[in-house]
Amino acid sequence: MPTQQLDYFATLVAEDEHFPLTEACIAVAQHAFPDLDVQHTLDEIDQLGDRLKKRISADASAVQRLQQLKHFFYTELGFGPNPNDFYAPENSYLHHVLQSRRGIPISLAILMMELGNQIGLKIRGVSFPNHFMLRVSLPQGEIIMDPLTGASLSKHELQEMLDPYLEAKGYVGELQLPLNVFLRVSSCREIISRFLRNLKLIYTEHERWERLLGVQQRLVILLPDAVEEIRDRGLIYAQLEYLRPAIDDMQQYLTEVPNATDADEIREHIATLEHQVRQH
Repeated sequence: MPTQQLDYFATLVAEDEHFPLTEACIAVAQHAFPDLDVQHTLDEIDQLGDRLKKRISADASAVQRLQQLKHFFYTELGFGPNPNDFYAPENSYLHHVLQSRRGIPISLAILMMELGNQIGLKIRGVSFPNHFMLRVSLPQGEIIMDPLTGASLSKHELQEMLDPYLEAKGYVGELQLPLNVFLRVSSCREIISRFLRNLKLIYTEHERWERLLGVQQRLVILLPDAVEEIRDRGLIYAQLEYLRPAIDDMQQYLTEVPNATDADEIREHIATLEHQVRQH
């Protein structure tokens, strides 16, 4: 396991104040592409930023800058969704998205935020349920934008997207949560955790345990207080037959939350693994 890459990721996400979101998102891909040159990918994004800056006059308004950004990103460069294979893991890896021009909402949003920042726009991420969004602050007010297309969404459209999620979670009637709850700006740490959890879901479904371990190690680093991520790393270690690390992680989980709802299940896992260790 390349500890050097994990150490690099750990330094990037160490503190919330100076959090290099774009660099950290690119670095996530090093678990799958160990030879990836993160700086080269950052340079590619900067080259796009330089091309964009050249067309924006110093006195351009925020609205004009946004229009230029959207035209450049969607029309000229052709960024958009990957309808043929929306759940391919490559759609989450920024170096790959730059080449293919195809991504998912969160990967396209990160590129849009970076380019927007470079031309003086205030664009931030919103962890909307089931579809990551962008929030653009303009003198005229706030716009919620779909990173797949650049379309601005009305409150009515957002509510329509939200309703199935609320129903599925049982937030109906008096429990109904207001739309604004779901439109707050996400921190860089929240954005990367969602980014990683997308990959976690994909690799879990395909049972690609080695790839999943690389993602999970980064979640443990990113969210040091989330003890369930340590448990999940232990379960992945067990799938890969790294018996000792698996037992250690699961025991740490039980030490920190002895009354967890899955505590008995985890104890059974540990007993099975300890039996395997004795047989080896």
